[in-house]
Amino acid sequence: MTLTNKLANFGGIILLLLFFANASSILAKTNVTTSSDSILIEYLKDYGIRVNKHNNLKIMKSGREKFIDLFQQIEKAKHHIHLEYFNFRNDSIANALFEILERKAKEGVEIRAMYDAFGNSSNNQPLKKKHIKAIREKGIEIVEFDPIKFPWINHVFHRDHRKIVVIDGRIGYTGGMNIADYYITGLPEIGEWRDMHIRIEGDAVNDLQDIFLNMWNRCTKQDIGGNEYYPTLSISDSTQRPNKKVAIVDRHPRKTNKAMRRIYAKAIESAENKVQIINPYFTPTRIIKKAIKKATEKGVDVEIMIPGKSDIGFTPDAAFYIANRLRKKGAKIYIYNGGFHHSKIMMVDSTYCTIGSTNLNSRSLRFDYEVNAFIFDDETTEELISIFQEDKEDSTLLTSEIYKKRSIWKKFVGWFAHLFTPFL
Repeated sequence: MTLTNKLANFGGIILLLLFFANASSILAKTNVTTSSDSILIEYLKDYGIRVNKHNNLKIMKSGREKFIDLFQQIEKAKHHIHLEYFNFRNDSIANALFEILERKAKEGVEIRAMYDAFGNSSNNQPLKKKHIKAIREKGIEIVEFDPIKFPWINHVFHRDHRKIVVIDGRIGYTGGMNIADYYITGLPEIGEWRDMHIRIEGDAVNDLQDIFLNMWNRCTKQDIGGNEYYPTLSISDSTQRPNKKVAIVDRHPRKTNKAMRRIYAKAIESAENKVQIINPYFTPTRIIKKAIKKATEKGVDVEIMIPGKSDIGFTPDAAFYIANRLRKKGAKIYIYNGGFHHSKIMMVDSTYCTIGSTNLNSRSLRFDYEVNAFIFDDETTEELISIFQEDKEDSTLLTSEIYKKRSIWKKFVGWFAHLFTPFL
């Protein structure tokens, strides 16, 4: 063999090796980009939703933990405190909150609070006109979203169901809890009231601030804004900044009507190994049910926890009916017996999770204003998974035998109720 031929053969081998190396690199990149968290991050970006990279997080697993933490941070406020809740129940925890806010107002801190008119009137201890007057006399600006006026039917839908607090533009809270004693004390008829909240420090707080100020300015016709409400982080070195990724998903009926249900569905159907859901009023829309079925069909372990007791009649029967149908499709359904689980969380593949105000029902997914934090962080996700695993100990796995034990009447009510789930 001539030297020329040897060199040609050697060159061919080199090219072949380079080809395989390049192919391996491409395959590796493909595996990275097709993981479930990467898929959802890209989906969020395509939807125009920011994925904020620099955040610290704290999960609050109970009402007691949430209110202690919230009150401590409010005490430290220097410039402003913004609160947006479905309702402030007129009870001891709300009174304690407004006392702290009065003291902060006297220190010169701007206080803005907002509640939903329907949310207020639908609870059994609402804020009345005299209470609102007294709150305003304390130096607290408080407004009612969409006051209920004739014709009342016009005000049934598109309620503000969000739970948001922003303190000095640096600390934000969101989750499933309003302001009420029963998040700590429970209720006699249902026992312990389980719920979860999250505190965020970092870039994602700006998105919570945007949501609050947009709604506030809309309701009051004010023009509140500016740099003082969006302070930069004190740590400028990016290597020292917190590194937990958070996307704030806002459901605005007029602007992002389909966002929440599409993002939930995308998260479920793109899961690779496991999906775990806790939701109190589980009457999901078609797109969510379809996503769950797709996930189970490709072998994903789908676990759904629903409460055995509820503060609302009729809906639980529909939830049982729908949950049983999903059980037949391969989902594992756990009935929580340790009180009323009002949490709205989901964990996917042990890599990311969501916590917020969104119920998996038509009201939240089709009508109301909602907000959820989607968190791309293994540590936070594992913390929620641990809670799920612990709560399994207080739960009953739904089987065909257990469902058969339900009375004929209960089964009928469940079937009948599910016909109304587009409006529940």
